[in-house]
Formats: sequence, structure tokens, C-alpha cells
Amino acid sequence: MIGVGDVTTAALHAALSGLAERSRVTADNIANINTPGFLAGRTDFESALQDSLNSGEMPTVSGGSVARSLEPTNTNGNNVNLDSETVIATETGLRYQLALNALDGKYSLLRTALQAS
Repeated sequence: MIGVGDVTTAALHAALSGLAERSRVTADNIANINTPGFLAGRTDFESALQDSLNSGEMPTVSGGSVARSLEPTNTNGNNVNLDSETVIATETGLRYQLALNALDGKYSLLRTALQAS
């Protein structure tokens, strides 16, 4: 049976939330590419999501944790790399779209099951 409150739906919602946060952090990094002393942010939501799934718990929706990158800096103390941020932004957008498509598929199945009843 497909439920609105099942683990898969909760995991997809948690992934969407984490990916949205990653998009915000990446946009902030790019906006501060010329700010002296700015350290790029990195978002990790996958670890908490994986841990909750492995332990059999219902995943919770959160943006994950944001930490400052420890990658080497340039002469002004900034470590934002536009090439890396562009790759992260593209990958995040693709993963977000994939999660949306999966969630849409779950809801389509639920609609079909409700219409058949």
C-alpha cells in the first residue's frame, strides 16, 4: 500500500529540503566570490538522511548542516571556486528535479489508487 506518510515520501521530502538548502548555500558562495575572507559553505544532509534510513527511522525534513569549506584560499582569503560551484549548482538542480519526478510518481500512484476505490 502506498501512503502519504510512508518512508519513501518522507525521504524524498527530506532530500528536497536538503537540496534546496544546498542551492541557497551555493548561490551565497557565488554571490560572495569576490568577498575577501569569505569561505565557501558546504551543506551535508545526506549523512543524516542515510543514518535515519539505515536505522529504520522515519526521515525528518531539515536543510542539513552547513559548514565552511577548509579548502585552500587565494590571496584575499576567499576560497570560492566558480568552476566547482557551477558543477555543484548543476548537479543539485538535476538531483532536485529527479527527486521531484520521483515524488510526482508516488503521488500519481496514490491518485490512481484513490480513483480506483
